[in-house]
This record gives sequence, structure tokens and C-alpha cells, in this order.
Amino acid sequence: MTKILTALATPDLSTPDQIVAQMTPQEKTDLLSGFGMWKTAAFERFGIPTTTMTDGTYGVRYSIPQIDGDEKGGEDLDAFLTMVNQRASDVAVAWGEMKPATCFPNGSAMGNSWDTELMRELGVLLGRECRAMGVHMLLGPGINIRRTPLAGRSYEYYSEDPLVTGKLSAAVIDGVQSQGVGTSLKHFACNNSEIERTTMDSVIEERALREVYLKGFEIAVKAAQPWTVMSSYNRLNGVQTSEDSWLLTDVLRNDWGFDGVVVSDWHGIKDRPASLRAGGDLDMPESPRRKAQLLDAIQSGVLPNALVDRACVRMLNFVSKALAGAQEPAPMIEPTAHHARARAMGAQSMVLVKNKGALPVKATAKRVLVVGRDAQTPVIQGSGCATTIPTMIDAPMEMLAAALPDVDLIHRLDADAVTCDLAKTADVILAYVSTEGAYDGEGSDRTTLALGPGQDEMIAALTKTGTPVAVIIACPDAVAMPWIDAVDAVLVCFYAGQAMAGAVADLVSGAVNPSGKLSVTFPQQLSDVPGHLSYPGELGRHIYSDGIHVGYRGYAARDVAPLFAFGHGLSYTQFEYSDLTISAPLIALDDTIDVSFTLTNTGDLAGAEVSQLYLVAKGHQLQRSPIDLKGFAKTHLEPGQSRRVILSVTGRDLAVWHPGQGRWVLEAERAEILIAAASDDIRLRAALDLAPSVLPWRRVAYDTQPAYVLPNPYARSVIRDFLATRCAITPEEADRALDHCANSFFGIFTTLERRLRISITEQEAINVVASINAAMDDAEAAL
Repeated sequence: MTKILTALATPDLSTPDQIVAQMTPQEKTDLLSGFGMWKTAAFERFGIPTTTMTDGTYGVRYSIPQIDGDEKGGEDLDAFLTMVNQRASDVAVAWGEMKPATCFPNGSAMGNSWDTELMRELGVLLGRECRAMGVHMLLGPGINIRRTPLAGRSYEYYSEDPLVTGKLSAAVIDGVQSQGVGTSLKHFACNNSEIERTTMDSVIEERALREVYLKGFEIAVKAAQPWTVMSSYNRLNGVQTSEDSWLLTDVLRNDWGFDGVVVSDWHGIKDRPASLRAGGDLDMPESPRRKAQLLDAIQSGVLPNALVDRACVRMLNFVSKALAGAQEPAPMIEPTAHHARARAMGAQSMVLVKNKGALPVKATAKRVLVVGRDAQTPVIQGSGCATTIPTMIDAPMEMLAAALPDVDLIHRLDADAVTCDLAKTADVILAYVSTEGAYDGEGSDRTTLALGPGQDEMIAALTKTGTPVAVIIACPDAVAMPWIDAVDAVLVCFYAGQAMAGAVADLVSGAVNPSGKLSVTFPQQLSDVPGHLSYPGELGRHIYSDGIHVGYRGYAARDVAPLFAFGHGLSYTQFEYSDLTISAPLIALDDTIDVSFTLTNTGDLAGAEVSQLYLVAKGHQLQRSPIDLKGFAKTHLEPGQSRRVILSVTGRDLAVWHPGQGRWVLEAERAEILIAAASDDIRLRAALDLAPSVLPWRRVAYDTQPAYVLPNPYARSVIRDFLATRCAITPEEADRALDHCANSFFGIFTTLERRLRISITEQEAINVVASINAAMDDAEAAL
């Protein structure tokens, strides 16, 4: 393990470049390819050992047969698919094949914490468990946007919003890598559905790509510099992402400054030389066919040496960092301590979406009726590569008994087992329910927003007993609630990991005050989802018809009321917002302002509030969504305590992507800053002027209509001078002639020819257009 560090420091092999210069084409091919299923290649003559990676966005998934079972750590596809296709409900069968690890709350749960400090702690704990197992890189976090609640891997991802996604993932990456363990930010990019995921073409317009689907990756890459980024399986606008030079080089490396390794998703590369040419460094797992492709391309000169060597240097830098991190003594992991932290994380991530006083269970309660199979066998995680073998699992009834020691707890599997008399003697009914979960997960999307078979009917039957009903839901993403008006409380847990039952007991008993808020919108029905009409695509093409209006933006744009809004979540205390101030009334693209307000806990209990900052702006050339999250903070307050919350916002945070110019811009506009408890719960607002970094007129082309040319003073001036010279008239006469052309639907030059009965040569038109756009460029540079 120390040899590569020594090799990289010795005079004859002092740099990765010098090592690569001595490598044969075969050695370069091996370096840029997996060694078996989960390892990189070792090179004895250079003293370079293998490194190990494994899955785990919320827990370390260590397959003993695949990693330890043979020299290559397992390389056949059947073993890989067995892991991928394993359902969370079948996880117990793998106890002898997997090393137990803490199953922390899944991504869709942790996203509701809105807590970057908590996410960094999650990363630290994951990194420590990796170190203890000898793992050099954890394949996560996964941060694809939750565009539809049906997406099979939604349980791994944080949010429908790129700002939440980016900031939370950056914190996780920072935490993991602080332990000397690498991360692989995935899946880059636009793997937002599991349907035909290895071939589906995600067709997305440029603004939506930059502002929504790539933005979270951009935030995480710039803030935390993950050691690797994993390319996704799908195509993006017709190009396989693992072979997309625009995505992997132009955007990731050139625009964002990423200097790490691009690794493929497992068997995600179809043309190995094309992948390396595009910027894909490491091909995982080992594939004899793809290695032969690469070796041939290197030996034949199809791939330039400089390109191959650059990828090899990046790989050696990665290996060096991985082995340097492993130099420190492996930490001793105390499973119960990590379990306790998983419980605390779960409690801070669950969302109380409705409460008419049924929760917490009152101190005077004598009997609580608990109904549902999930109160015996909780659903703690999703299915697929992320599935973790937990070190232990909290039993719901045991946790409730410990949290409510003076209460008579009675459990029944379903509503049929409840007699009216039993329900009438209870102070409250706790209904534990979940989605079906047998077929959704990695590889397949959900087909419905409904709970598992019979569970909606069970809840409806319980509400008819006259006893208050509190529903506790385990789910990967949003679910429908046809019974919502009849129940008294709803606690949405998502998949909260191995300590889920303890976390629920903490919230139900009132030992912990709920503070989670939804990081996705819950629709009233599936047809309300903004992208529903074009989901899941057809004939291998999935058109993202909602554009930039994803999630809460789409509900606002269409004036559709959700079941529960993005950012919504209740507490057992109350918070008051006041005294909003903005440090400057105007913001330019490169400016920073501070938005501050006072937050007060006006209730009787300590609690935490997630405050959200939104921008409201319409746009001119570039139309915006009606509301857009631009900042957030989670603030802990004692009863009666007030605190000044300050959120810093840059002009670039408020910018939109200009496809015509390929850059982030601000248009001149009077906008509003909103401070909110949820996207539909605005507490404070203030005006903010946006200073332009772009002119309010589009660039001119030969066929641009007069209505889009003549209001532009730069264009009008150039054309007026051209006409005055060309027709030997005064500028004033040329101006009047242009007014005569204003209502034409033809292009500007065709209109001038028809209305003024003149002939304009192609070169004259080219010169005029060039002069107009040059004048606009100069004016824009001065903004």
C-alpha cells in the first residue's frame, strides 16, 4: 500500500506522468479498466496495488464473495445482476454473503432534513465504515432529480430541486472524503427513470439541462470536488452519456473545473475508444471485449497517446489519494453508536405533514392501538445496488413500548382484526403502512402512487371507528392519500433505515420534535405531476416536456394545488418570521447580498425550522418559473428564543441559462425575494432589482422579424444608417421607412426589399447583421 506513495516520490518515478511514460499499451489498458467487479488493477513492477470500491449511497454494501472471493473480486455479470436485482424485502437471505453495515436513512428521507451539517456527519460515518472494511471508494452519492415520484431509484435521491440536491450532496462528499475515502457522484446525467435505463434517450432542452438536471452536479463538483464522477447508463439528447464529450469534457471539466476520474456505470460503455475520447477514464467492471477494443485503439493510434496518458495520470492520482487515505489506522466501529446516530438522523428527516393534535401521544393516554404488518416488519430501505445489510433493525412495537412505558399497547395486523369495542377503548390508533415495494427499485419504476394492496382500505376502515387515527408511512417517494381528510395525523418516514422504528417512536412520543420538510411535492393524483404526459417516453425516447418547470415550479406555473407542497412540514411548536432586510436593493451578476430576518420560536417546545428563500421573477427573453428556491437554512431554537437568520445570495445564484449565448445571465427586472416556511406558505417578501448582464434583445439573423429587430436601438441604428447610405436619404427619412416595416411577418431584409422596393445583396445583409451583433456585444461587455 505504501509502495505507490514511495514510487511517486522517488527521483526516477517522481510523478504520475513519469510512471505512465514507462507503461506499455497493455498496462495502460489495464489501468483504465476494472480488475474484476469492484477493483482497479495492480502493477507489481511499479509497486501499485489494487484499490477497492463498492456501492452504498446510504450504507456500505460489501459483497464478500464478489470482493474477497477470488483474486479479481468476482467479475461475472450474473453475480452483479444478482446484487442489482435483490429486493430489499429479501435482504435477510444475504446475511452470510454481505458484511453488515449501518443502514442509514435513504436519500429520499435524508433530503427532508435540509441539514448540511447532518449530511456531512452522514458522510463521515459512511467514510469510517468504508475504512473499517478496507474500501477505498464509495459509489455515491446518487443525486438525480426526482422528476417523477414513480422513478424506481427515487429512494436514493435527495430532491426535485437542484439547490437542495447540490448542497446536501456536497456535504456528504466532504464528509466521506474527510476520512480518506473517495466518492463517485452519480449518475451523470439525467437518469431520472429506470425504464429502459441503459438505452433510453433523455431528450431535454438546454435551459432545463443547465438550470435543473445538471445544476445539482455543478454545485457538488465545485463545492466538494468528488474524487470521481460516474457517467449514467442512458443517452442524453441522442448521445450515450459515457461517450458524450460535451457532457464529460466541455461541461464537467472545462466549465466546472472537475479534475478527477470519470468512471462508467457498470457495463455502461458501449464503445470503449469513444468513451475515452469523450473523457471517460475508468471502465467498470472488467470486460475482456472492451479491454480488447481499447488496446487495439491505443496500439493502432486511433486514440492519441496524449489523450490516453492524460486519463492514466488521472487514474494514478486517484489511486494515490485512495492509498494515502488508507495509510491511517482503520477506525474501530461501534455498531450501536452508529445505530444511535442513524436513529437521530431518521427523526430529523421524517415529515409530519398533517396533525390535528393526535401526535404526540398525550401524556394522559392509557391505551394505543397499533395496526398494520409494518409494525412487525418495517420497510427500511429500497431495492437494488444500494441495499444494505443492516447491523441491527429496530422492532416497532419494542420501540413504542420503551417510548410509551405507561401506555397499554395492542397490536393487530389489519383492520379486520380490530373490533369496534377495542378501537373505542383506545386513545389513538397508529396505522403503520407502506408502499408495495416488491417490484419497484433499481431496474423498474413504480406503477402507482397507491400504498400496498389493502392498506388504503385499512386506513379508511380505521377512521370509521371514531378514534383518532395517525398514519405512519414508509415509502420511497410521494404517495396518494385518498383518506387524508378523515385521519388526524400523517407522519411520512420515507425509507428511514435500520433505526426507523426508534425514530418513529421518538416522534410519536414527543421525545423529539419533528423538523423534516418535504424535499419533493406530493401530488393529489398522478396526472398532476408536471411531466406526466410525456412519461415514460416511447420508442426509446423520453421527452422532458416540462422543461424548466420541474416539481414545485410546474405546480406553480400551472396553478395546480398539490396534496402537500414542496418544503411543507409541521412541528410540535410554532415559528414566527419578522423583520426582513436585504443588504442592497440591486444585485448584479457578480454581486453578493445578504438576506436576513428574525425567526422566533413562539411555542412551548424546542424545535428546528427549515426556512426557505425563493425568487419570484418573470423574465423577458428567458421566461422563468413563477417561484424558484435560492437558499435555505435550518435553525434550532429554544422556546421563546429568537435568532437572526442570514442567507447570502449571489447574482449567479439568481441567473438563468441563455442558450443563445451559452452562459448564465441576469435580465433587468424588478423581482421579489420571498421568505417562506414552504413553497405555498410565504411569510415575508421584499423587492429586489436585478441588474442586467445581457441586453433585452436577441441577436439578429437574416430572417429575424422586424418586430424583434426594430425595438432594439443597436439594430435600428445600424439598419437606419445602412438605409440612409444605400438609398441616399436622411436618417430621419430612413427611420420613417423602418416604421412602415414594423408590422411585417417576413424577415427584416425581405421586408425592406418588399416595402422599399430595393435590392439588398447577400454580402450587404451579412455586413449589417455582423455590425448589429458586434454593437450588441460591445454594449453587453460594458454592462
